[in-house]
Amino acid sequence: MVRINRVYTKAGDQGKTSLIGGEKVSKSAPRVECYGAIDELNAALGLVRTSLAGSAAGPELSPIVARMQNELFNLGAGLATPDPERRARMPVIEPRHVAALEEEIDRLNEQLPDLTSFVLPGGGWTSSYLHLARTICRRAERLVVRLAESGESIGAEDIRYLNRLSDALFVLGRHAARAEGQDEPLWQPEKT
Repeated sequence: MVRINRVYTKAGDQGKTSLIGGEKVSKSAPRVECYGAIDELNAALGLVRTSLAGSAAGPELSPIVARMQNELFNLGAGLATPDPERRARMPVIEPRHVAALEEEIDRLNEQLPDLTSFVLPGGGWTSSYLHLARTICRRAERLVVRLAESGESIGAEDIRYLNRLSDALFVLGRHAARAEGQDEPLWQPEKT
């Protein structure tokens, strides 16, 4: 188990941080940007879980979102670990995590009406928070792709997981709006 006795260490006061394994890097380093975006996404999912507490969508979606948060913590820890050998001994994103997202997307999407236009973020608090999380997920995905393209080592399933997660968050947002009896705002290009 992790044991945290001190909240602040003062080690980052000069703009540096330590990756898992001890390497010191700038807090603006691409790897730190990646796991920082994952942390931000996880915080947005905390808003989702809070809003699900009183929602008709809560019983179905809360366990899914809780699992996503734990998976994201594992993903962030992996991104904070540049050494592939050390990362291989940690909980990492695996093909089964991507498959679980795909199964949930398919199952929930079957219950939704076909789209006739693009969905605008909205449709109640829960749906809005899910759309916010989706956009943060897309940014995190772009950052992780850039990190991988620079030649840095990342987990084998990290990009696929983030890609599928953003799709899942879109479908969960639609599902939440419907379960809560909210209209989904659709893009109407002539209304400008």
